Amino acid sequence: MCYGELISTSIIHEYLSKCDIPTRWLDARQYVIAEDDTHYRAANPDWDETRLRISKLNNEHIRGIVCLTQGFIGGTADGKHSVTLGREGSDFTAAIFANCLDAEEVTIWKDVDGLLNADPKRFTETVQLPHIPYSEAIELAFYGATIIHPKTIKPLQNKGITLKVQSFLHPDHEPSLIDGGHRKNDETIPSYIIKDDQTLVSISPRDYSFMDERNLKTIFEVCADLNIHANMIQTSALMLSFCFDSNEQKLKQLRANLKDSFSVKYNDGLQLFTIRHYKDGLESDFIKGKKILVKQGSRSTMQFVLG
Repeated sequence: MCYGELISTSIIHEYLSKCDIPTRWLDARQYVIAEDDTHYRAANPDWDETRLRISKLNNEHIRGIVCLTQGFIGGTADGKHSVTLGREGSDFTAAIFANCLDAEEVTIWKDVDGLLNADPKRFTETVQLPHIPYSEAIELAFYGATIIHPKTIKPLQNKGITLKVQSFLHPDHEPSLIDGGHRKNDETIPSYIIKDDQTLVSISPRDYSFMDERNLKTIFEVCADLNIHANMIQTSALMLSFCFDSNEQKLKQLRANLKDSFSVKYNDGLQLFTIRHYKDGLESDFIKGKKILVKQGSRSTMQFVLG
């Protein structure tokens, strides 16, 4: 999984050198250190060790030399294993380095004109979000906006580092800004997020007891152990329902772990459609002709599970 990043950055390093641009190539696996060796494809950084290693670059840096490293990958402290950081992990890598180096800002380059309110591959009309706060970016990433890794914002917010989302196809286009600023016009633009290949699980106690805190704790502990992330959660007196990214093996283990005390039913091959800053009727075109299995909303967000 790491070779693509290592090979491509080696090629770019050679190219920059031939262009007489002094460049230092860094192996990210020696700087972004995983907290353990059990989550090879969705690793969390050991922040103390990672910060210790990356912060040394400030003292080692020579003005005029470009430092080039990889996104998406890291390593274990003993140097024996490579890890990856999950989907869109290159953004997370940039945030890790920025936090540890006390950077002023981070720019991530995408194939779209900044941060948009919907995927332009799925919606014919999209609007750029010109300036949003960290909190809104976290919400969008949590619900599945693919432009930003869900873990990217926290390291930047902790140090007050501005994130710019810019287009490499149109580099002169104004970037979207994500920072600690106010919510200027943030709530006036609805955002549409679609997650495909969802499994909806409905769990109820076999003894018809309430879905109380004790039962919820049991279920969520099993989900945590299986690394199941709930994209939508709904509870009632006798049932807990949630959506997660379809994974046949995780579903099989979930059912096996809960079967003694709970009845587990499921539907797969579904879509989760989320609207941030919802207004009545915004969903009508997208859900037309589809079966609504779950609908729920809050003051700012509406979600539909569609079959």
